[in-house]
Amino acid sequence: MLILVTSVQHSTGSPSQVIRQENGIKDTQTGKEQTSGCCQSKENGVCCLDQGINELPEFEEGNKTSPKLFSEEEFLPLDPTQELIFPPELMIMAEKQPQRTRVFVGDRMTWISPVTLKELLEAKVKYPQAPIVMGNTSVGPEVKFKGAFHPVIISPDCIEELSVVNHADDGLTLGAGLSLAQVKEILAEVIQKLPEEKTQTYHALLKHLGTLAGCQIRNMASLGGHIVSRHLDSDLNPLLAVGNCTLNLLSKEGERQIPLNEQFLTKCPSADLKPGEILVSVNIPYSRKWEFVSAFRQAQRQQNALAIVNSGMRVFFGAGGGIIRELSIAYGGVGPTTICAKNSCQKLIGRPWNEEMLDAACRLILDEVSLPGWAPGGKVEFKRTLVISFFFKFYLKVSQILKTMDPVRYPGLADKYESALEDLHSRNHWGTSKYQDVDPKQLPQDPIGRPIMHLSGIKHTTGEAIYCDDMPVLDGELFLAFVTSSRAHAEIVSIDLSEALSLPGVVDIVTEEDLRGVNSFGLLGEPEKLLETQEVFCVGQLVCAVVADSEVQAKRAAKRVKIVYQDLEPVILTIEEAIRHHSFFHGERKLEYGNVDEAFKVVDQILEGEIHMGGQEHFYMETQSMLAVPKGEDQEMDVYVSSQFPKYIQDIVAATLKVPANKIMCHVKRVGGAFGGKVTKTGIMAAITAFAANKHGRPVRCILERGEDMLITGGRHPYLGKYKAGFMNDGRILALDVEHYCNGGATLDESLFVIEIGLLKVDNAYKFPNLRFRGWACRTNLPSNTALRGFGFPQSGLITENCITEVAAKCGLSPEKVRMMNMYKEIDQTPYKQEIDATNLTQCWKECMATSSYSLRKVAVEKFNSENYWKKKGLAMVPLKFPVGVLSTAAAQAAALVHIYLDGSVLVTHGGIEMGQGVHTKMIQVASRELRMPMSNVHLRGTSTETVPNANVSGGSVVADLNGLAVKDACQTLLKRLEPIISKNPKGTWKDWAQAAFDESISLSATGYFRGYESHMNWETGEGHPFEYFVFGAACSEVEIDCLTGAHKNIRTDIVMDIGHSINPALDVGQIEGAFIQGMGLYTIEELKYSPQGVLYTRGPDQYKIPAVSDVPTELHVSFLPPSQNSNTLYSSKGLGEPGVFLGCSVFFAIHDAVRAARQERGLLGPLKLDSPLTPEKIRMACEDKFTKMIPRDEPGSYVPWNIPV
Repeated sequence: MLILVTSVQHSTGSPSQVIRQENGIKDTQTGKEQTSGCCQSKENGVCCLDQGINELPEFEEGNKTSPKLFSEEEFLPLDPTQELIFPPELMIMAEKQPQRTRVFVGDRMTWISPVTLKELLEAKVKYPQAPIVMGNTSVGPEVKFKGAFHPVIISPDCIEELSVVNHADDGLTLGAGLSLAQVKEILAEVIQKLPEEKTQTYHALLKHLGTLAGCQIRNMASLGGHIVSRHLDSDLNPLLAVGNCTLNLLSKEGERQIPLNEQFLTKCPSADLKPGEILVSVNIPYSRKWEFVSAFRQAQRQQNALAIVNSGMRVFFGAGGGIIRELSIAYGGVGPTTICAKNSCQKLIGRPWNEEMLDAACRLILDEVSLPGWAPGGKVEFKRTLVISFFFKFYLKVSQILKTMDPVRYPGLADKYESALEDLHSRNHWGTSKYQDVDPKQLPQDPIGRPIMHLSGIKHTTGEAIYCDDMPVLDGELFLAFVTSSRAHAEIVSIDLSEALSLPGVVDIVTEEDLRGVNSFGLLGEPEKLLETQEVFCVGQLVCAVVADSEVQAKRAAKRVKIVYQDLEPVILTIEEAIRHHSFFHGERKLEYGNVDEAFKVVDQILEGEIHMGGQEHFYMETQSMLAVPKGEDQEMDVYVSSQFPKYIQDIVAATLKVPANKIMCHVKRVGGAFGGKVTKTGIMAAITAFAANKHGRPVRCILERGEDMLITGGRHPYLGKYKAGFMNDGRILALDVEHYCNGGATLDESLFVIEIGLLKVDNAYKFPNLRFRGWACRTNLPSNTALRGFGFPQSGLITENCITEVAAKCGLSPEKVRMMNMYKEIDQTPYKQEIDATNLTQCWKECMATSSYSLRKVAVEKFNSENYWKKKGLAMVPLKFPVGVLSTAAAQAAALVHIYLDGSVLVTHGGIEMGQGVHTKMIQVASRELRMPMSNVHLRGTSTETVPNANVSGGSVVADLNGLAVKDACQTLLKRLEPIISKNPKGTWKDWAQAAFDESISLSATGYFRGYESHMNWETGEGHPFEYFVFGAACSEVEIDCLTGAHKNIRTDIVMDIGHSINPALDVGQIEGAFIQGMGLYTIEELKYSPQGVLYTRGPDQYKIPAVSDVPTELHVSFLPPSQNSNTLYSSKGLGEPGVFLGCSVFFAIHDAVRAARQERGLLGPLKLDSPLTPEKIRMACEDKFTKMIPRDEPGSYVPWNIPV
């Protein structure tokens, strides 16, 4: 068994460390030590691992090091303690440049960059309304996303007075122009030098600066810009306000100083900057003895996310009598700007610091910091709870410090409360990968089964990999921008294009009228209109498309198209509304096995429940991108597109242009992520782009921005699962009746297919002797949802696992025991009568139990929970049975084309799409093995309908399987042809053999073909053989939650997978880990929010959060079962792209376990209903306590909520 051990540092920009284990001896690459926690920021160039901190565990002798993925000699030597050097010639050039104000004048805006304070003031007097921009992290987004326009922008450049750092007797003065990263470094240095009692405010600021945005933003954003912007969720302003900070202002009239207080934060005219003033610096006073300052925040994820609520709190006890002399509390995220609880603080002055004060403070604060039910941002009850939970944490922290300062006078905290003040489990990230040995008899040159790096990996890292929008601008190229509907269901009364057409650079606007006769196309049966100018059915539906000579002009003109709507009823947004209106696509899908009704009569108990699961955005790195290029003759056109399905692009473009498919060639070099989201909508947009290109005879490019992409394309289907389970007291489930409802959106897309796959896979790893599964695809007024990695199974599997968890609770058993009891055993039969051999399922389960030390850790978790009241841990383990197949033989066929050139080099082409998963690398491995030549001799350019026609969509975890068999077939054909040549000259080279074959007129080109798996499913009888094989696995996850804030940390995850024979363990491990993290995001972090009018709020990374580096499990261990035979597949391998997504729900159920422990300790023993995603809001509100009982509740129907669950 080969083991790869990796350790990844927390902080952005830190080098990863690969620790090589051989016979138990570690060889550790030097990294950088971190100052806070482990590996958080560099200090002296010594890794904490070298100091014995956070040591990695030893491994058994006999475990062997994995082969290197690359040779270190290929790269220049790296000193990890050194930053990249800024080019010296540029530094010299900058020094020689005369310092003078630069002015850039554009068509609509003037950019002024003064280099002295005097010039800055003069510019501000001349343009008093012009914003001052340093890093453009505030004004930039306002311009881009909110449509703000500033005719003049002032951007100071290296003005010395704005970068001042002064240490005085009463505090620290920091220049307003310092970046937040510089402020962070300065505060860290000051804290090292001064006594703790003077640096309370600095400690609190440093804590927030560690999570505020990311490194890149902190490197650009300025302290002054952050303060003056006064955003409602500012992390620093609440702290600066309670810290009695003052602002030094300057204008032509002179200097003045104002306090950074509530009046300033609410922009009260008497306490705000005047039009000609600038903020020069900020005074941050030292704290005093018996004065304590703390910072708190809670966000959707741990780092690089805007706070839901944040707070700064300060208390001063004077001479230490425990009586409050001064108290300041400020909150962000609970109002239009930072809110100071001034009245509450005033009423608490003079009171002793005890529990009576705590109770009074919570009630006073809740009364003063009030939030209406309709407050923007939603999460109102959660925010109310955080407001007082933060104060409770402050109370605990101060009480603990008081005890250390005077143990006699101040009682300490209860032991069970102390962990409330500690950060969630935080250690150096590390993990292991254990995979299969290569057969010793295998030829060294044979790459199959060996861990080989993605062949484009270096290019991805350096930016040399070419994507669609990296293609050079062509002569005469135009840009296309879409105009989308702003209503969920409405009749379009009129469209006024005149203003848009009048703008310079606008060439045309394509409407439904232009597409008369070709305005619809159906991929999966139900035609979908390309453009809609009569009746729209969702926000984001394509109405028309602006064509202009630049991207800026096209998008500017798109905003000038005026549409008049007449709203229509009903507007159906949620699954529940669809059920009430009987709004479904087609009828129900149904699958039955055994006799459910009779089984319910003989069981000991019956449980009914439901769970709602939210959707998920694809969030591929490369947004929807396409370039249509007319060839100028014979109606030919080349379409370069980021798509998983070139054949579909070819078909829809050909139909739209009314030409045969042989005139349209679709080319895909690589795709920057897809996950199922680059099929249907991609085709529609490509067809419109191609139409515009054909109409004007010029190339047309269309690249969506992230917000547009998320608005238009849809994602994973939200699900509602209702279940009724009949079971015996020992946990055996004898009957299961399940109803699935998915929110399909406005058009069918792939919703019916998703429901079908979900039903076929809903049993997961369990043998239910009697079952009834029914499913409906709901038609709603949301953008059409579509395929996303896992395709229905992450939803249906969660519903089943949730049912099992509740059954276990009813029986008083652990969920793992009930899971094991109901699992498939060896040879069995699925609900659709397909045979299954579940031997490896049981083996995965047992292996995961052993490698994760489940039993020992379960005891440790229970011990931790008994000793901690405000922190809880949870442990959960889930099995996996993932059927692989595409339900029909036609959809499983594949083809390839292989050429051998006279120099002996080989070119491979196949129908699969490289989406980052490494399929091209695997295909080169296949060719290398079959032709018995080095991989370096094989090249693969990309995928094109010109070389491999009629290729199926790339998805479903079968891309490498199907196309690999086609490549193998082509190579074997060539090798068979060349056998006589090779036998005549066995010691020759490929160049010799190719030339000899050419001389004898033997073809050096061959097509390969794989007919496809024999797949079928009869929904009338409920029987079939829809899948070719099953992937088995198991995952065990341990988490820790903060019951006061809802935050959680994944401490450790162990994954065991049955993968048959791995073609490339390096890629396969990456696929498993990536899928798991994507699944973890699905079940715990990623949350789509829609307005009651059907508008998607979470458009872009600012609002929609995917897992970050800090969300990766502290320990992540992946191991493979020993090789097993898997007939009819490529070298007995198994598809791994999708199965791992579902294993992310092990984190969901570990959190579920932790929440249940918290509730049980509080006497809450009833049913626990937790929906997905399990966000901090849901975790906190489920951990009911005296604080959740304090908050006011709004009467349902008394307000219109900001957002609705769909």
